[in-house]
Amino acid sequence: MIRTATAADLDAIDALYQAHFEHERIHGAYTVFEAGVYPTRAHAEAALQAQGLYVYADANGQVLASLIIHAAQPAEYQHIAWPSAAAAAEVWVLHLLMVHPSLAGQGIGASLVRFGLDLAAKRGCTVVRLDTGAQNLPAVALYRKLGFELAAQTDMQVGGAIAHRDHLFFEKTL
Repeated sequence: MIRTATAADLDAIDALYQAHFEHERIHGAYTVFEAGVYPTRAHAEAALQAQGLYVYADANGQVLASLIIHAAQPAEYQHIAWPSAAAAAEVWVLHLLMVHPSLAGQGIGASLVRFGLDLAAKRGCTVVRLDTGAQNLPAVALYRKLGFELAAQTDMQVGGAIAHRDHLFFEKTL
């Protein structure tokens, strides 16, 4: 079940982030995320305050994945030649998709992205944008499979703190 996150979910979301960091430490990293830098509980709290934090929970209420999606566009987005000419008010941004590593490849991420696309359309948006590292092959494959179009490849400050040179910017028209 996908639902809007509450303050009571923050511990579980933080535990999800920590499971991700531990998994990448042991098995190698697809992301450029750094423990204590991005993503953190503070990022989840800010998304909760911005009403842009969602969770995927099992029948027992255990949080298995999370999604941050809302209208705020990172500064780097201003310099991208996006395929659409959508006004800022028509754009939503998928900021962070996190699925527990033990559940990767089971369709949870795709369900959350589709949920975000539907939510953006219901809010009157015409476009959803996102970014990810070129090395994040599972994410790149997922976004392409769901119809996102590559707009650019350039530098970005991931989470406002991690410099990354090989970053991909995607857009999907709704």
